[in-house]
Amino acid sequence: MASLTPAAGKMVPEELPVDFIQPTSWADALSAKAATPEALPVAGGTDVMVELNFDARRPEALLDLTRIAELADWDTDQGRIRLGAGVTYSRVIDELGTLLPGLAMAARTVGSPQIRNRGTVGGNLGAASPAGDCHPPLLAAGAEIEVASVHGTRTIRAEDFYTGVKRNALRPDELIRAILITPPAGPQQFSKIGTRNAMVIAVAAFSLALHPDVRKIGTGIGSAAPTPRRAPDAERFLAAALEDEGLWESRAGLPPAITTEFGRLVRAAARPIDDVRGTAAYRRRALAVMAGRTLAWAWRDYANAAGRG
Repeated sequence: MASLTPAAGKMVPEELPVDFIQPTSWADALSAKAATPEALPVAGGTDVMVELNFDARRPEALLDLTRIAELADWDTDQGRIRLGAGVTYSRVIDELGTLLPGLAMAARTVGSPQIRNRGTVGGNLGAASPAGDCHPPLLAAGAEIEVASVHGTRTIRAEDFYTGVKRNALRPDELIRAILITPPAGPQQFSKIGTRNAMVIAVAAFSLALHPDVRKIGTGIGSAAPTPRRAPDAERFLAAALEDEGLWESRAGLPPAITTEFGRLVRAAARPIDDVRGTAAYRRRALAVMAGRTLAWAWRDYANAAGRG
């Protein structure tokens, strides 16, 4: 426990030193995490440093991952993208906007240019905030999270990664290595609502991905439940409706009843609360609207792609 020392006539906590560990290879990082499981990983620092500056967290050690070059790389393997945990939002926007448009759209809404140049997708995952902007498109795309320790590597489905408010499925000795994403075969969309147009934490967010090759729908809800989550009933309804109406093949206009029911089911999947940014009722209403809009935008792109083909 921190001791108390007099300062300006008051007794204030004496800050304990924080160890700073800076490995230069992935193997060294895993060894350091195994030796010091309580060490808090830091890459861009856009979440961690805020918590430190406001004294919301005082870890025993910081594990700096910025010198591990492989974490900042991405590549493709048999159609699947392997996105290093240290890839920044800016690089997602600049380099992956065509392959992963949903994730790129979400990245554009993150903070300021300075934050996007520093913040990383892996850091967003590790923080596991319900309001994290990258979570909905990762869920909609069916992403997997590659994590590792000195004992080996495993993958976790995005929908299983979030276990509670700012909690994730990592074991104490594990680090996030990469995000594995097979780009959806159809259009992707992302929508977010906040108290202003820029540099704002989402009041609610929604992402949609069309997977016409497997006749499935992907969804992701943010800032409207204890964890980011999918809307599985909405996914199943929309996929079945498109199949029954022959719309996957015809790409004709969507009947309003389908769009309305899809929005209703997305709204029903949320478990929001009232807080300083908005009420639960407002979040539910916003999600229904965003679900309808993103579906309209994605379906327009899907129909237009047929004309270009």
